[in-house]
Amino acid sequence: MRGRTAGRAAGLGVMAGAAALTLLCATAAQAEGRGDVRVTKTVVNNGNNVIIGTTARVTYPIAITIRDNSGAKGLTRVSVFSKSKGWGFSDWTGTRCEKKSSTTSVCTATMTVAPGWLPDSVPGDINTIAGLWQVNATVKANDGDYWISDDIAEFKMKRASKLTTDATPEPVAKGASLTIKGKLSRANWEDLKYHGFTGQTVKLQYRKAGAEHYSTVKTVKTDSSGNLSTKVTVTAAGSWRYFFPGTTTTARVVSKGDAVTLK
Repeated sequence: MRGRTAGRAAGLGVMAGAAALTLLCATAAQAEGRGDVRVTKTVVNNGNNVIIGTTARVTYPIAITIRDNSGAKGLTRVSVFSKSKGWGFSDWTGTRCEKKSSTTSVCTATMTVAPGWLPDSVPGDINTIAGLWQVNATVKANDGDYWISDDIAEFKMKRASKLTTDATPEPVAKGASLTIKGKLSRANWEDLKYHGFTGQTVKLQYRKAGAEHYSTVKTVKTDSSGNLSTKVTVTAAGSWRYFFPGTTTTARVVSKGDAVTLK
C-alpha cells in the first residue's frame, strides 16, 4: 500500500494479523498548547540505537519526563519519524507512568515494529528512511494543561547487519599464509532478506591464544557481493574475527571468532 497521508500525525493502517502498523507523516517542528506542562527530558531505547532486521519483532521504550505544577497526567500521542524523509513506522502499544514527585512523572511509551509490516508501507524504498529519527508527543497535566511537543528527542533507526569469518587452512604451520574470508550483509526492509553490503571497510582483528582482547591487524573492503578476503602470515595460535563499526543507517556487528591452531 502506498500513498501520502496529510496532517501532523494521520495514520495509515497496514494490518499484520491482529497488529496494525501506523504510517505517520511529520510536519515542521513546533510546540504549542496550554498552561505550564512541559517535557523536560526524553530518552529513546535507553540511549541505544533501534535495530530492525527481517523477522524478529522489536519493542523499544521512549521514556518521557513530564512536569506540571498540578502533576503530570500522561501521554495522549507519541510518534516517531525519519528526520530526512518525514515518514515513520512504529506502533505505540502501551504506556506506563511513574510519579517522581508532586510535579514530575516519567511516562514510558512502548513502541513496537514487526518487520513483516514494512514492505510497501511507505512511498518509494523504505530502506531510505533508516538513519536519524525524531520523537513527537503530546502530554497532559492533571489540571487540563496540555502541550504538543515535536522533535523532543533524536535517535538512530538502523538496518540490522550480519558478519561472518572463516580462516583456512586449519590447523596451519607457523610462518605459513592464512586466508581469512567473510561476508558482511544487512537487512533489506523491502524484501525482508539480507543482502551483501558492498564497498564497506571492515576491520580484521586477532587475539592470541590465552589473551583477553582482540586488536586490529588490518582493514579489508567488501566486494560487490559483500564478501571479504585477505591473507595474513601466522606467527602463533589464536582467533580471528571481522568487525564492522556500522554507519548512520546500518548497525555495527562483530563476527564470531575463528580459532586457528598450529600444526
